[in-house]
Amino acid sequence: MASEDELVLFVNGQEVRLSRPDPEMTLLYFLRKHMRLTGSKLGCGEGGCGACTVMVSRYDPIRREIEHLSVNACLAPLCSVDGMAVTTVEGIGSTKESLHPCQERIAKAHGSQCGFCTPGMVMSMYALLRNNCTPSEEELEEAFEGNLCRCTGYRPIIEGYRTFTKEACCGGSGAAGGGKCCLKGGGGGEKADDCQQTSCDSQPGCTGAKCCLKGGCGLEGLVNTCCQENGNAECKEEATQNGSPDGPLQVKAEQRKPNALFDSSKFIPLDPTQEPIFPPSLMLAAPARPLAIQGPRTKWFRPSTLEQLLELRDQYPQHSSPDKPQYRMVVGSSEIGVEVKLKNAFYEVLISPTHIPEMNRLEVTEEGLMVGGAVTLTRLGKKMKELTRSMPEHMTRSFTAILEMLRWFAGQQIRNVAAVSGNIATASPTSDLNPTFMALGVKVNLASKGHSRTVVMDDSFFTKYRQTIIQPNEVILSLVIPFTREGEYVFSYKQSRRREDDITIVSCGLRVLLEQVGSDWKVVNSSLSYGGMSFRTVLAKKTQQMMVGRTWDEAMMADTCKLLLEDLPLAPGAPGGMGEYRHSLVTSFFFKFYMTVLHRLSPQTIPAEMQSVVQPYHRPHTRGTQGFQMVPDTQAPLDMVGRPMMHQSALRQATGEARYVDDMPPYQNELYAGLVMSTHAHAKIVVDTSPALQMEGVRDVVTVCDVPGKNLVGVFHDEPVYADGEVTCFGQIIAVVVADNLMLAQRAAKVVKVTYQDLPSVITIKDAIVANQFYNVTRQISEGDVEGALGAAEHTLEGETHMEGQDHFYLETHGCIAIPSGEEGEMELLCSTQGLHHTQLAVAEALGVPSNRIVARAKRLGGGFGGKETRTMSLTTAIAVAARKVQAPVRAILERNEDMISTGGRHPFLGQYKVGFTSEGKITALDLKMYSNGGNSIDLSYGVMDRAVLHSENAYHIPNFRCRGWVCRTNLASNTAFRGFGGPQGMMMAEQVIDMVATKLGKPVEEVRYINLYHEGDVTPYGCVLTECRLNRCWSELMERCQFNERKANVEAFNRANRWLKRGVALIPTKYGIAFGLKHLNQAGALLHIYTDGSILLTHGGVEIGQGLHTKMIQVCARCLGVPPERVHVLDTSTTTVANSSPTAASSSTDLYGMAVKNACEQLNERLKKYKDKDPLGGWEKWVMSAYLDQVNLSAQGFHRDEDLHFNWTTGKGSPYNYYTYGTACSEVEVDTLTGGFTVLKSDILMDLGNSINPAVDIGQVEGAFAQGLGLFTVEQHVYLEGSQYTQRGQMLSFGPSLYKIPGFSDVPVEFNVSLLDNVPNSRAIFSSKAVGEPPLFLAASVFFAIKEAIRAARREGGFPASFQLDSPATVERIRMACLDEFTQKALEIHKADDKLWTIIV
Repeated sequence: MASEDELVLFVNGQEVRLSRPDPEMTLLYFLRKHMRLTGSKLGCGEGGCGACTVMVSRYDPIRREIEHLSVNACLAPLCSVDGMAVTTVEGIGSTKESLHPCQERIAKAHGSQCGFCTPGMVMSMYALLRNNCTPSEEELEEAFEGNLCRCTGYRPIIEGYRTFTKEACCGGSGAAGGGKCCLKGGGGGEKADDCQQTSCDSQPGCTGAKCCLKGGCGLEGLVNTCCQENGNAECKEEATQNGSPDGPLQVKAEQRKPNALFDSSKFIPLDPTQEPIFPPSLMLAAPARPLAIQGPRTKWFRPSTLEQLLELRDQYPQHSSPDKPQYRMVVGSSEIGVEVKLKNAFYEVLISPTHIPEMNRLEVTEEGLMVGGAVTLTRLGKKMKELTRSMPEHMTRSFTAILEMLRWFAGQQIRNVAAVSGNIATASPTSDLNPTFMALGVKVNLASKGHSRTVVMDDSFFTKYRQTIIQPNEVILSLVIPFTREGEYVFSYKQSRRREDDITIVSCGLRVLLEQVGSDWKVVNSSLSYGGMSFRTVLAKKTQQMMVGRTWDEAMMADTCKLLLEDLPLAPGAPGGMGEYRHSLVTSFFFKFYMTVLHRLSPQTIPAEMQSVVQPYHRPHTRGTQGFQMVPDTQAPLDMVGRPMMHQSALRQATGEARYVDDMPPYQNELYAGLVMSTHAHAKIVVDTSPALQMEGVRDVVTVCDVPGKNLVGVFHDEPVYADGEVTCFGQIIAVVVADNLMLAQRAAKVVKVTYQDLPSVITIKDAIVANQFYNVTRQISEGDVEGALGAAEHTLEGETHMEGQDHFYLETHGCIAIPSGEEGEMELLCSTQGLHHTQLAVAEALGVPSNRIVARAKRLGGGFGGKETRTMSLTTAIAVAARKVQAPVRAILERNEDMISTGGRHPFLGQYKVGFTSEGKITALDLKMYSNGGNSIDLSYGVMDRAVLHSENAYHIPNFRCRGWVCRTNLASNTAFRGFGGPQGMMMAEQVIDMVATKLGKPVEEVRYINLYHEGDVTPYGCVLTECRLNRCWSELMERCQFNERKANVEAFNRANRWLKRGVALIPTKYGIAFGLKHLNQAGALLHIYTDGSILLTHGGVEIGQGLHTKMIQVCARCLGVPPERVHVLDTSTTTVANSSPTAASSSTDLYGMAVKNACEQLNERLKKYKDKDPLGGWEKWVMSAYLDQVNLSAQGFHRDEDLHFNWTTGKGSPYNYYTYGTACSEVEVDTLTGGFTVLKSDILMDLGNSINPAVDIGQVEGAFAQGLGLFTVEQHVYLEGSQYTQRGQMLSFGPSLYKIPGFSDVPVEFNVSLLDNVPNSRAIFSSKAVGEPPLFLAASVFFAIKEAIRAARREGGFPASFQLDSPATVERIRMACLDEFTQKALEIHKADDKLWTIIV
């Protein structure tokens, strides 16, 4: 029998017993650092990205059932999993033994690029399948609400895992696991006896005559050919296009080849009977024993009876005063875990009530549903769904309202562990559930030692910020959610930046009880409760009183909306900002409530154009097609160039075997770094390291005094390794604490005392313009007579537009391990960098040694997007200095908040323009000024501005054009490279101008875009003649493929039929130049070894970031040498194998390194030629051995450089790019004009990528870039504070996924179609291909301008001007406030005199 201070758990089937573990340790830390199970990743540390997802299984002896739960291991305390079985990605399969279907399908469906998020995706899917082996598509997408991916665009993940769903017909393997299911290629459409699908006649494109479920499918080896997906030859044209210059080429069924992106018929069948059983010893041990674990600083209690709990709570009450010891109850740790990590909270005692029987009850009573205080949100949701199905509708309206809110409450991993009582006890003013609980008058049963009482959640329940009437020694035993009555209606509403897994901006629970008097319905009473409108959840009491006795009609609605604004005031500069928007939501929500209740009372009274107001939100399931050109029949079967080859690391990424920097095993005597970073924008500093040095286990604290070489590094040597008496931005490294373990190092860093004396700071672009604070380079290009053309123009317009920045949010943060050798200053660096050469140089300078003493290498990166090109130097040099001082390996991995605060992001831009144009819309002149926010160092800001200026006309020929650019010097962390490298900012300026011109003329904007497009032979403003210009072909083919004119007519019809839902459609082109801006960077090297067994080792200077570079290099090498790809292995990228490598950036890596590999192969082919000629049938191994025996060198160094690149900024003329990548995208959106929420209904993309080397990789890059661009132009917005007595001006608040939102699974287009233009070889790149990484990103602006069209439709209907400014990103706030109606007008009137801001735009 285990003692009270011993944990017993199982990890991947192995029993683990831990005596007196540290209660502060998370499950993730234990798995990674103690068990060396590094498959589960640390992505954010706050349960917002899902990279750490594991499955926790537990047995409930009361309900006698086993639960399998996906859980965020980064938040789960280790002590919380006592008596449970933990399964990590390593525990379900491996490449060494056998793969689990979850692992195989995401890899082979091309759903893993950088791979850092992949183990979390796998485990979310695995947990779902353990609970339901044939889930629905809805359950599938719900399972991933807590997972994020920055690379893929999500479509391939969903598509791969859709094969498990019941809609996909037995998961593609037969319900019995291996039958002849129609979707498993079972032969001529044979259908498994236990197949759950009976017909697919209703599927899009299915004629029924040759339906796969009726024996019509006979296309062996094809994926997605079933009409369930894309149709077969006679159901629907398959997605893969084999085109010609004049349009898609129709191919007979017998001529079709197995060229789809993946073949689901070859997937491993799912056999639920083969899954591991729950450990019987854990079942026998239930019910759980009490735990009392004393750690170094914290004590953990888990009582097993209510009496024990109340005794503990009496001994350790929850004090509200920060001056008293802090004790907390913890169930899911979703709040406490974040407080500890991000708010420096410390709790001496943690009490877990998860095993108290009374607190796990879920019982129906006469009054309603009694919910135990420890019942999780997942259990609550399941029970409420059961009750809504089995009980009369009028009784369960309260449950329906709560279920609606649970749809948007965090992610599945959080809901699986978070308790209902936790949401109440934490008393968040932006709670999702508390407003609905308050509106319902939920009763809360409280218990303490010797006492119990029941209180009602009314307006007195929440007393202050984060405080309630619950006494310090009381616990929430249970709550009672009441049934509703006839005539009683309850609805809940919420608006956030992103629909899923996001913090509330405004939420509400609205309830009304009506009685019929004659033909009228009168208000008996009501409860209008709002979150996000005060420091606590509040009731609109005056409004409620006014409503009593009123008839439920428009007059009552209007009076209610007016009084609500008075009842719920927001002071200027109120925390959270967005005063006008929040007030508009208050009234918009009530209007929705009014209309929905009216619809329930009398459906016929709701006009048809108002029906959309009363419909709950529903998003169709994600779908998509992928079109690409097939390789010719004459191509050798083993030649994989042009074929969709799986990412070479995908399977290892899916099994957790792929290693990233922090996955590397610890070195002997390895130490850990904790960073001391600046918390002020600009200040003099004095540092006292003594408090940290006094802590046991702290080895040293490193500062500027310890730098042996140069303290200034960076691209322009203007960035200190360590701050030297002054800091110039938030997040600047001041000191590094070196300690025995990571937890200690982080704690010690927090006790280093830094005294600040503030200096004047410049934060925003406009601050810098006023202060005349710029870096000393101005960029300009000019063509024609701009001033003269503007003066002669028929029409002119002037304006400005702002485009905010973006965080890279790579799932793997910056990290490095510095290993000093102790000999001649040598040091090895394992680092997550795109620029190994620059890192090597910077560290050598900081250490004062030649570069040949420093080795930098990288196996793979968990995403980069430009953010790891130069910004890694700050961390790596600081850690190298620390390792040099302590003469031991030092490991440093940035926490997510540290990374976001310190490493910069995409440059914000301000554009000012004057444009001249004709009445037909032809632009005759454009004068554009651009300002970027460079931050506190130059870094790559000059290069970013260069590309912005050179792309500022986008795809349009403007005969008289001038663009000037300035980089502002501010006190933000230095902004840097980001996918597109200034191109999207420049192109956005052009598109905003085009949009405003079209609006001014009253012309369709697509017409204005089209008549201004570049044509073959046109000359850019910087003197470059366009050759192989395929803009017009991309435009016209996409117009036809996406049926643009028909779609636009349908959108207009929809808008006429709907008052409050509006749709918009937009088509956008892009022209993106391919090359580094600095000529000398356009070079590459490769090293190739052939071994005597015929195997080939390839290394090159490019870093694998997830973009499939290594995969493509394998394809190139295999083709050039005429061998199967399996013979080629790619090793780490290292400065020892390829010296002086350029950063893996600028979308040029395949072009450059592909040619270098080809060059090396050509050398080896020349050496092997005589042996092949001598013995043509000898085979590869024999040729290689013959050459070896003949003393032939079987190693070759390849090299390539791009010629003919030149540009002169003095004249503004030249040829800066090797070629251009072209593309077009059409997007259609639907906007809820009452809230600003929107859905991307469909996006069609057509890209000119030449002859694709790997269509699967390239299409994945297109989708991923588009999704990242979607974030840039819509949901992603950094929050910087204006500053107050408690905060610093320019302080970033959005330093993690809780407040910084990247697109999630439900944000990408519902229908996501990507095609590659066919028959378009590129004469200037390897195997006629084109670069793909950055060019597609700007096409997501089609979503931005579709939103703008939807807003314009709303404004026109409301009688407001069609011309308006919409800055990027188009957030829900900006969308709503631009729509303009009676609700926004009233909100704007209230706040018109506000002169105090809470946030600033930098």
